[in-house]
Amino acid sequence: MNPNLAVRALGALAHDSRLAIFRLLVVAGREGMPAGEIGQQLGLAPSSLSFHLKDLSHADLVKSRQDGRFVIYTANFDAMTDLIGFLTENCCAGASCAAGDVPNVCSSRQ
Repeated sequence: MNPNLAVRALGALAHDSRLAIFRLLVVAGREGMPAGEIGQQLGLAPSSLSFHLKDLSHADLVKSRQDGRFVIYTANFDAMTDLIGFLTENCCAGASCAAGDVPNVCSSRQ
């Protein structure tokens, strides 16, 4: 993973609302969730939600797709796995450790 992208992703997650949005989308899985439902569950105004989703999108942590008149947002699990891998790349002095199993856990939710 490019260090600049890692910094952008970590910066996007360094806000309580964006972190809550991302965690909610991780729970929603590959099906994702409509923007209105995200806002309702987290108590965010539409303008605030839009701002935070844009920031998460620019960090490549969420993706969106049009479904009729709804915009469905999903967590970008590949980017999340890459970020976790980047953060744990030199874990345990390069030896195999439990942190290396994290991508397998994430991929099992597909």
